[in-house]
Amino acid sequence: QVSLAESGGGLVHPGGSLRLSCAASGIALSINAMGWYRQAPGKQRELVAVIFLDGSTHYADSVKGRFTISRDNAKNTVALQMNSLKPEDTAVYYCNAGGKLLTGSNFASWGQGTQVTVSS
Repeated sequence: QVSLAESGGGLVHPGGSLRLSCAASGIALSINAMGWYRQAPGKQRELVAVIFLDGSTHYADSVKGRFTISRDNAKNTVALQMNSLKPEDTAVYYCNAGGKLLTGSNFASWGQGTQVTVSS
């Protein structure tokens, strides 16, 4: 199995920045995609950004130009740099990873979530 541990959430003023980090541990043949989702109170969980093994990325329209996702394949870590934060970015942010185990089975893992609050 693959476990994910997140860090870096907190309280920030509008316009501020935060950096979220996530480290994957466990045995996997490959981690094809690593990404971040968020869930605000009363809303469905939504994709924020994803980065694939080849380095290609995809962002939600609401964060394009403000958030940057990056990964270190050697360390199996993914980070989300969040700039120009807005109150509507307030949510619990979840790290997600998907790939193949040594058995050949697919896996999809979630972190425990980290709170990001943007407020004056």
